Amino acid sequence: MQTYFSAAIIVVSIALTLAILFQVKGGGLGGIFGQADSVYRTKRGFEKTLFQLTIALSILFVIVSVLGLKLIV
Repeated sequence: MQTYFSAAIIVVSIALTLAILFQVKGGGLGGIFGQADSVYRTKRGFEKTLFQLTIALSILFVIVSVLGLKLIV
């Protein structure tokens, strides 16, 4: 059972790292293509989905880590 939690922690941590790295600081996804970031924008479409996925993955990471810790002790 501990092996499953270890594998789950590894998979979730890799997914969380990728989700964080795909986010662009500041101007949003348009910043990759040279869009001016002086205008206030809200997250829409893929950016919003990626943001919500990052939150969900971080919560899942904490839950799996705590459950794995409880299993060891």
